Amino acid sequence: MGRAAEISKFLEKIVVNAGVGKLSQQPNFEQKILEQVLRDLSTIAGQKPEERKAKKSISGFKIREGQIVGVKITLRRKKMVDFFERLITIVLPRVRDFRGIDTDSIDSVGTLNIGFSEQMVFPEINPEESPVIFSLGINVVPRNKKREEAVAEYRRLGVPLKK
Repeated sequence: MGRAAEISKFLEKIVVNAGVGKLSQQPNFEQKILEQVLRDLSTIAGQKPEERKAKKSISGFKIREGQIVGVKITLRRKKMVDFFERLITIVLPRVRDFRGIDTDSIDSVGTLNIGFSEQMVFPEINPEESPVIFSLGINVVPRNKKREEAVAEYRRLGVPLKK
């Protein structure tokens, strides 16, 4: 069984999220900023992101119902495997002062949650062409739902976890 088949057998999906709530306060948000965020995310993941809207208004956060507060992409099958390979071999080594992912980033059902403070760690993003900097979260969801098995499998697949 090849490496891609192993990854595909172990993982159910990978979800890439970016919150744009803070950015939505800026002028020309929908014309310029949101367009750039969508372009960068589609470049990173290889498919078009889905816009997520606020379900209700929250005055403390200056959010109105129906306002775009985030974007997400759910990757499955071949795109998921390709993204996982790139994440482990290319992106994580590019993170400044990276010493491994803490095992506390894996929750009770085995989901690995990784956060990036900026999208520039992905080699597909050109800093000169992308004036908007946003953070993103990546959730790697396994098929089996036991934490201990998931930790062992992540290590076997080459995810750099701390001891």
